Amino acid sequence: MPNPPPTPAHMALELALAVVSSSAAPLLLVDGDMRLLAASDSFYASFQLPPEGTIGSSIFELDSGRWDLKRLRSVLAASLTSDDAIEAYEFDLPTQERGTRRLVVKAQKLVYASDANVCILVSIADVTDARLAETLKDDLLREKAVLMQELQHRVANSLQIIASVLMQSARKVQSEEARRHLQDAHNRVMSVASIQDQLAASGLSEVALRPYLTQLCQSIAASMIHDTDQLALEVRSDDVAVPANVSVSLGLIVTELVINALKHAFPDGRRGQIDVDYSAHAANWTLAVADNGVGMPVAPDLATSGLGSSIVQALANQLKARISVRGRDPGTAVCVSHTQLSSVASDANAIPETRAI
Repeated sequence: MPNPPPTPAHMALELALAVVSSSAAPLLLVDGDMRLLAASDSFYASFQLPPEGTIGSSIFELDSGRWDLKRLRSVLAASLTSDDAIEAYEFDLPTQERGTRRLVVKAQKLVYASDANVCILVSIADVTDARLAETLKDDLLREKAVLMQELQHRVANSLQIIASVLMQSARKVQSEEARRHLQDAHNRVMSVASIQDQLAASGLSEVALRPYLTQLCQSIAASMIHDTDQLALEVRSDDVAVPANVSVSLGLIVTELVINALKHAFPDGRRGQIDVDYSAHAANWTLAVADNGVGMPVAPDLATSGLGSSIVQALANQLKARISVRGRDPGTAVCVSHTQLSSVASDANAIPETRAI
């Protein structure tokens, strides 16, 4: 008597068994009573289990009952009552040979022919090593952050010591020109020390520019402006954050331009104001330092090149920005602008040598 043709339900089950058995990923197929119908070779290999005697037994009996876990029971029970897959559920599995393993389980109910024929497809991924690597990476990043902040503090302290030595030397020298150069060096070193302090406080990735420039200019004003009723230094900035390396360059540019304005724009006790303004739109930004002082000299013999000009030029080149200098009524404005179409060309970018920085 010939065998009856296989039913669709039987064919669906046979196909599922074949797919699971040949899977390269750890897969299990269990029935509604949580008995194992099929398991992939990769499952046995991953968890070092012998395949003999497992088919037909409860999944919770595997490895001498080590798979009898409350969380695994909850996942499989939930999958029976839901048509949606239970995604990425993590739990710890104690093993005899490899210790506790962190597993990620996905369970999906499969229905074939009728609701009476229900099974659950279970995929299992061992993420123990990946989680350990993530933890080690996070620990290393935290350690790096602590070390970097400590280094920044030490650099700032060293710079302040150097600044103190420069100021002491400036008080002792007899030459007025030498004293002026030492004072300029002192002011530059103190500004860099202030930048280092702010970077150490803000972290390693991005720096909020408004408080950063405000604190920087307060530091400059404290060391160079003796009468705040006579000279004012104001900061306006969009509420943006920039990478730490960009903030350093912007801070040094502001330092040089503000010091330049303080040195040249207000001779003979002239009253006035210096404005630092930063605005940004997407990838484009403009940094402007403007004063209402005496303006730029026009006589050719007054045009001299200064160290500050070279510093600002080099920093602008690093930022792929253009520099423009224009007269105001009264005063001078220096703008450093970056646009996506900017091209750095030394001749076009150069600061006019009408006032040494």
